[in-house]
Amino acid sequence: MSKTAAVVSNSKMISTKKASKTTNKETGQFMKYFMQHKWLYFMLVPGALYFIIFKYIPMGGIVIAFQKYSPFTGILGSEWVGLTHFKSFFTGTDFFMLLKNTLAISLLSLLFYFPAPIILALFLNEIRCQKYKQVIQTFIYIPHFISWVIVASLTYTIFNINDGIINQCIEAITGHTINFLGLPEYFRGMIIGQSIWKETGYGTIIFLAALAGVDMELYEAAKVDGAGRWRLMWHITLPAIKGTIIIMLILRVGSILNTGYEQIYLMRNALNVSVAEVFDTYIYQKGITNAQYSYSTAAGLFKSIVGMIMVLGSNWVAKKSGESGIY
Repeated sequence: MSKTAAVVSNSKMISTKKASKTTNKETGQFMKYFMQHKWLYFMLVPGALYFIIFKYIPMGGIVIAFQKYSPFTGILGSEWVGLTHFKSFFTGTDFFMLLKNTLAISLLSLLFYFPAPIILALFLNEIRCQKYKQVIQTFIYIPHFISWVIVASLTYTIFNINDGIINQCIEAITGHTINFLGLPEYFRGMIIGQSIWKETGYGTIIFLAALAGVDMELYEAAKVDGAGRWRLMWHITLPAIKGTIIIMLILRVGSILNTGYEQIYLMRNALNVSVAEVFDTYIYQKGITNAQYSYSTAAGLFKSIVGMIMVLGSNWVAKKSGESGIY
């Protein structure tokens, strides 16, 4: 028994030494790699600090969703109420209205806005004159840098019922006007149209970068076989950026309850509020306007949890389908 114990002890010592040598070797390789690319790591510092300061540290405030929070007593002095605010939120009369409005806008955006940058990037990729392509890219990028306040003002100027150019044309043809800004049935279309106009051009950057890595020999070989432009796009270009499309789709699905506060808030009014009230505007109204900090935090935490579940679920589906996913 003693010999067996000695053999086992020696085996453990040998394996421990081997593991230690392996760890030291890996550490040395990492430090060597780090020193070779130290400036790349240094460039990560601002982004890391941004997420730590503005994303991770504020997560500590989530605890007020389980408290009857008061700014005068603070987090440590506020009374714990458990899931009371979540029960009030889920059983309230506003929850299903908010869910319906938010999902309606998000699904319409997923259906119409998400494919727009992909389609535009494919068309831009077919332009052979580089100067003409650069000019077009410059013009379609510009709307991204226009604030939502200006976009909302332009929308009002163009579509208002009194002197908007669209209503003037409609009145000249039909003899009557349409209240695009007030009727609820036009609100969602206006929101999706604004998003497409403002962000489609800028969204092509990611897909054009993916297209830049496509091997040109594939196109040459396909042309030899008699493939036209549509065949090249369908069988070479689209498969080449399929991984990028899947990643962007996963991120988009993860933010399905995030419709954007500023755009919705600027376009909503007393006439279309029945379809314009979404989670983002509701949380702002309850949390900032009405000072219901705990209740609005509970609503925001619900949104975050749903977003996390959607990201994990869509990533799992992508990996099961043979794609790489986001991790």
